[in-house]
Amino acid sequence: MAAKIPVTIITGFLGSGKTSLIRHLLQNNQGRRIAVLVNEFGELGIDGDLLKACQVCDDEEDAANNIVELANGCLCCTVQEEFLPVMQSLLKRRDKIDCILIETSGLALPKPLVTAFRWPDIRHALTVDGVVTVVDCEAVAEGTLAKDLAALELLRKADPNLDHETPLQELFEDQLACADLVILNKTDLVDAATQTKVRQQVEQELSRSVKIVTSGRRGADGSDREMASLPPDLLLGFNAAVEDNLENRPSHHDHEEEHDHDDEIDSTYVVFDRAFDPEILKQRLERLVTEREIYRVKGFVSVANKPMRLVVQGVGSRFEQFYDRPWASGEPRQTKLVFIGRDLQRSDIETALLN
Repeated sequence: MAAKIPVTIITGFLGSGKTSLIRHLLQNNQGRRIAVLVNEFGELGIDGDLLKACQVCDDEEDAANNIVELANGCLCCTVQEEFLPVMQSLLKRRDKIDCILIETSGLALPKPLVTAFRWPDIRHALTVDGVVTVVDCEAVAEGTLAKDLAALELLRKADPNLDHETPLQELFEDQLACADLVILNKTDLVDAATQTKVRQQVEQELSRSVKIVTSGRRGADGSDREMASLPPDLLLGFNAAVEDNLENRPSHHDHEEEHDHDDEIDSTYVVFDRAFDPEILKQRLERLVTEREIYRVKGFVSVANKPMRLVVQGVGSRFEQFYDRPWASGEPRQTKLVFIGRDLQRSDIETALLN
């Protein structure tokens, strides 16, 4: 019988740095053929495109097929309808895949997703190698768990597929309780004493002996300054067979029933066939999030006289920009931005960004 394909689940709140971690692994794959399953929120996929752009792969068709996006809610609550068919599809290409990364929604409980790997349809071919939980050090230091706690709470209520109405503290504890490795991210935004305090707080939530490593934010050139010091062998290869060891990973929500949810939170996107000045655009975005209920901004920007695509990411009032790759030959140099929030009107956003 062929060996099972190892799967690493990467969890953590909105804006903690999950996509950056996956980018690091793809860019430093050490010859591994990595497939990625990523949750998106909204019609215009940004995270998936960002990950496709950073792959190191000789076969462009394999690279395109190895990034799979799911935009229909939280994976931990749509495993049968969404997750299982995708994993079965990936298994049809198992001879071209060495390992799989799953980036969960920031709202996800990891344990129900791990439990899905016990299903007979995939159990014979896949195993959860390990769970990596990414923690926003600055946000935890401020006592908010996520940088924009109100945004995360509203997004949780908005997801029509989300079966768990989980207090965020309990969700944070569940993400830690399931971890085989914790990455304390964005440590360069706090001083040493604060970092030590946050580490102690995280350790108190761990039910087992779990290693904690630190990472900083990306540099202006898009590189992950401290994440580069995290070798792939540290992040992969736990051989934990997590699906067979769930009794040691307690959850507040093992027997939780369904709840009704607020469906007023949605996403919209804008596309411009024009370039923007990065600083002016940032100022307009910062003004937008103060004037409207916008919780998450992400996308690509065309910058005049620049051969590379600018990536813009915003969580609450915190924005960052970096260039990720050159524009491809024949690729439209468009500015594409996704906005997640409440009562968003595309025409209003377009007007605000152009004036």
